[in-house]
Amino acid sequence: MFIVKNAWRSVVRNKGRNILIVVIVAIIAAAATIGLSIRDAAQTARDEGLANTEVTATISLDRDKLISEAKQNGDSSSDSSNSGNGQPDFDAMRSALDQSSLSLADYQKYAKASSVNVTTYYSEETGVSATDNFQPVETSTSSNSSDSSSSATSSDSGDANGDQNQPGGQGGQGGPGGSMTQGDFTLTGFSSDKAIANARNGSFTMVDGKVFGYDSDSDGQAIISKSLAEFNNLSVGDTITVADPSDSSKTYTLTIVGIYKNSSSENTTASGPMGGTSQDAANAIYTSVSTLKSLGLDSDTTSSSDSSTSTQLNFTYVLGSKDDYETFSQDVKNAGLDDTYTVSSTDVEQYESSLVPLDNLAKFALTLLIIVLVVGAVVLIVINLFNIRERKYEVGVLTAIGVKKAKVAAQFAIELLIVTMIGIALGVAGGAAASVPVSNELLAQQISSQQSEAQSQQEQFGRSADMGGPNGGGQAPGSADSGSSSDSGNDSNESGDNAPGQPGGLAQATNYITTVNATVNFKVVAQMILIGLALTLFSALVGIISVIRYEPLQILADRS
Repeated sequence: MFIVKNAWRSVVRNKGRNILIVVIVAIIAAAATIGLSIRDAAQTARDEGLANTEVTATISLDRDKLISEAKQNGDSSSDSSNSGNGQPDFDAMRSALDQSSLSLADYQKYAKASSVNVTTYYSEETGVSATDNFQPVETSTSSNSSDSSSSATSSDSGDANGDQNQPGGQGGQGGPGGSMTQGDFTLTGFSSDKAIANARNGSFTMVDGKVFGYDSDSDGQAIISKSLAEFNNLSVGDTITVADPSDSSKTYTLTIVGIYKNSSSENTTASGPMGGTSQDAANAIYTSVSTLKSLGLDSDTTSSSDSSTSTQLNFTYVLGSKDDYETFSQDVKNAGLDDTYTVSSTDVEQYESSLVPLDNLAKFALTLLIIVLVVGAVVLIVINLFNIRERKYEVGVLTAIGVKKAKVAAQFAIELLIVTMIGIALGVAGGAAASVPVSNELLAQQISSQQSEAQSQQEQFGRSADMGGPNGGGQAPGSADSGSSSDSGNDSNESGDNAPGQPGGLAQATNYITTVNATVNFKVVAQMILIGLALTLFSALVGIISVIRYEPLQILADRS
């Protein structure tokens, strides 16, 4: 008790020095509080952002790994036969890509193998050709391309495995049968309303009629775009006839039950004239997967038959949270998914991209925190050293009258602790008041930096630069709340209203998290108390060592 009372008297007696220490500690504490609040808010945003949000996942083919394995096998074969000429074995690589395809049953098997709740939807796409009474929407610039595409598909009718069905196209992402057969129209079958809501061409609204059903009673029903209906002078109730691109004598008849209008003008002719009319969203014909199956155009039928028609399967899993997504990823591997396939989620990737400025801010906050604590510790040590030197005689008197050196050292530590805790209390209060506005201002600067980088790329390329990866060189698609509008697949699938054929890094908005709730909570306060205790003990340690080194009689002799 004597030590505590003596320490308090010393604190009150040396007001000037202790006020200086309080100010220094308060500044350190305020900066540290802001830094800890930013890091805590960033971690909270990362952990909780997708905790209660639907996450869509797809199983896609790891082409790089397949090609690498095919190259290694080809090199081994060449070395063993001593006939290697340095050329890669293209046939082996194509064969590897072609054989590595999942069927609808495979996708459904992995859904059943999941230990967490998972819902699914899927779509199947194939190409069909125009007939005399039903022509695609085309401009003068795309007409020649369309004719060329149609003639090319017709000329390949005798070769079921011609160029159109070479692996490595969209179907190589997991859909059977290689790439989708090209034609004048894209015929897409959907499994549910959820699948239509996430159509590759983006959202649309019905201007007449209604969307088809999904059971066998609705077989033969389809909806077409308003542009296509007006181009062919069609209305609800009319029938359309399309042909097999590889065999014009084989035709399919559909009944129009609805006419839709694309919500975005970006959905038209996005691929340019070289893309052909089938890549124009106006020439997309929507129906059910049941209809495709009844016509023999579903992915299972086209992949198992001798037909030259190829259908691309896009299968999507919907999970309740990011944790469920990670559990599902492990479950499908345990269920036997080959390591040449990967489970990915554009929602998670897009959300991670939206956190880029916040992550940069958190790194800056950590750097600031380390610098502040190191500088603060050095300043407190220096002040404590001067304090001990000035009170050297007091140490000698106390030890001479019988006070143990340990108690004298404890008195100095208690004095510093009292002053430090007062400074930390003031600093935490100031940091709590400033943490939110300061954090948001720093975050705004980080976002501005990201956008400046994107603008620089825009000026360099004359358009949005596709720099590869989910971030696209700073142009991260999607945001925390944009995750549910992604279709399945990698290269072949865009989200939201992206037109077909656009690279993922092109013409997509950068939606970063723009605000952070960096409020001071009990966790931050507890961390600051621990930091204060650590700084106090560390700086007091120097004083304790000095006190132990002093000999009381020598101190008094030097004084006299």
